[in-house]
Amino acid sequence: MTIHRMDNVGIVVGDLEAAVAYFTELGLDVEGRARAEGPWADQCVGLEGVVSDVAMMRTPDGSGRLELAQYQSPAAHPAPLNPPHNTLGMHQELTQA
Repeated sequence: MTIHRMDNVGIVVGDLEAAVAYFTELGLDVEGRARAEGPWADQCVGLEGVVSDVAMMRTPDGSGRLELAQYQSPAAHPAPLNPPHNTLGMHQELTQA
């Protein structure tokens, strides 16, 4: 079995407008924007009281989408800086210049 395509990737961001500007600069197009809230949103993400602003970005060839979400409620928690390499999930590493 091989992956033939990837349709959607989601990223939680702290500043939706800055993230949209960044990925637009990389060549993605804004496909749409919405606010997700209420019982449906709560059930989808497993949290209570969800209010999230979402921007859906489309790749230039139209084959993939990037879903950017900024949580208004509950507050998003920043990932720890420089987590051990074996930490599950996506993480960032910061170095001092």
